[in-house]
Amino acid sequence: MNDSTPATVLVSDDAGRIYRRLLRYAAPHWGMFAIGVFGMALYAATDASTAWLVREFLNLTFIQHNPKSIWFIPVALIALFFLRGSGDYIASYFPTWVGRQVIKSMRSDLFAHYLRLPASYYDSASSAQMLSRLTYNTELVAEAATNSVTVMIRDSLTIVALLGWLFYLNWQLTTLALTVAPIIAWLLQRVNRLFRRYSTRIQNSMGDVTRVAKEAIEGHRVVRVFNAQDYEMNAFEAVNELNRHSNMRLINAKSTSNPVVQMIASVALAVVMYFAIHQVLSHAMGFADFASFLTGLLLTTQPLRRLMQIFVPLQQGIAAGASVFAVLDQPPEDPGGTCPLNRARGDVEYRDVRFIYNAEKGSVLHGINLRAPAGTTLAIVGKSGSGKSTLVSLLPRFYDPQEGAVLLDGVNVREYALADLRRQVGLVSQDVVLFNDTIRNNIAFSDTRATPQEVESAARAAYVLEFAEALPQGLDTLVGDRGMLLSGGQRQRIAIARAILKDAPVLILDEATSSLDTESERHIQAALAELASGRTTLVIAHRLSTVEQADCIAVLDDGAVVEVGTHSELLARGGLYAQLYRLQFSA
Repeated sequence: MNDSTPATVLVSDDAGRIYRRLLRYAAPHWGMFAIGVFGMALYAATDASTAWLVREFLNLTFIQHNPKSIWFIPVALIALFFLRGSGDYIASYFPTWVGRQVIKSMRSDLFAHYLRLPASYYDSASSAQMLSRLTYNTELVAEAATNSVTVMIRDSLTIVALLGWLFYLNWQLTTLALTVAPIIAWLLQRVNRLFRRYSTRIQNSMGDVTRVAKEAIEGHRVVRVFNAQDYEMNAFEAVNELNRHSNMRLINAKSTSNPVVQMIASVALAVVMYFAIHQVLSHAMGFADFASFLTGLLLTTQPLRRLMQIFVPLQQGIAAGASVFAVLDQPPEDPGGTCPLNRARGDVEYRDVRFIYNAEKGSVLHGINLRAPAGTTLAIVGKSGSGKSTLVSLLPRFYDPQEGAVLLDGVNVREYALADLRRQVGLVSQDVVLFNDTIRNNIAFSDTRATPQEVESAARAAYVLEFAEALPQGLDTLVGDRGMLLSGGQRQRIAIARAILKDAPVLILDEATSSLDTESERHIQAALAELASGRTTLVIAHRLSTVEQADCIAVLDDGAVVEVGTHSELLARGGLYAQLYRLQFSA
């Protein structure tokens, strides 16, 4: 299931399976939950004891005229409410503690699985929906796994205790009162289906709200320069209204079901009261027993009402659990093979490679045959959309080709353990990703064991120190969200320093100097030339002047290699490379 999967109504078997899976997150904390259950039982016992106390009060005070009722009833009343309060605290605190543990564990599992999912999943998934699952949906899951269970157990025990007392007082009247139970059970089953349906719609609409808001916040400059505030506001208003409408459908179902159940229960109560009053008038039931029976019967309405109210969060949690488990059930990246790989020589080869993202768009790459011997620089050039970035993405196995093979040191990359393979590859792309941390930590991102001297050496080689030393905290300066406190060129230099520190035998430079000014580019090109010495470097570039010194240049057009050679050889042929070169320099 991906984010575009339409909402479906879970059948009862699926709901039960999902709920059992949710409870497994709470199972490691059964001891704490058991303390909570003890509190629930204590709370339930005090509710039933209230009906007992009413009978004792009437018997001792008005029928027997026993003087000990003067002190016994007040003391019993205080003790009863003390035990009730203690039970309520225990029943609330300990299951809630378990609930927060469930949220933490589920979020950790979901986030860890996000990190292991293949790149193809991210291509089709909405990041806003993924974030919504991680934040909003997991909260709903915990509500179902613990809080709703607390109410269910506590109030079910309360009703059972009260029914036990009612059976003790008059089993005929109690049996009569229970005749409405099958009708209420049938109604609850129908209502639960509605709750799950509307809950799924609400969660999907929350993902849409997050998506629109995220796009507007991250693209705030574009929104402003194009005066598109009204456009974004209209888009947000549409998804916000859908979320409101879905919530109101759920509230309507909830608001309707509770009075209906209460009405059915009141009819049963009225019938029971008719026969109970008849028994009192015929002296078949004492007044104290009647008052106690009436108290117990009325006390069952409040826990019954609370039980009705928990079905909304319970079904919301089950629907949220279904969406979370749909992600957790997605297969992670292939971990690769078992072929050992400490440090590669760096011999890279593409052999008869064909790749497609999906069948509708056809082949992105077809019949690719290329080789970059260890220590050489292979430049890959061509028009936009010719497949350059896709080609280099196959080496660290962001994707796998449908046909052919990518080889490193003569071995298919699929045969290496994925972690070992990626340790051999350094990457600097045109879309620089920095984290809201210091410059130093962004450079040491892939190697937390790097010494300060090693980090500074990489920063110096990438000319990061040129601007970092002018900052108040130097390399310990925070770069802001996605590095927005720095210029594009500064962000690119940090990314290059990160690759320098990694010291991988294979480098992928995807438009690595695209955001640099002429002087910075000259410095970086010198640093990269030194870094590339003894390493295999795959360079993607639109500016052909940056790849003139490459050992080999491959020209891609519509997913196929149409020319291969050095800069001078390709110019002499007068083919596509020469045409692109002339267009750039004439411009």
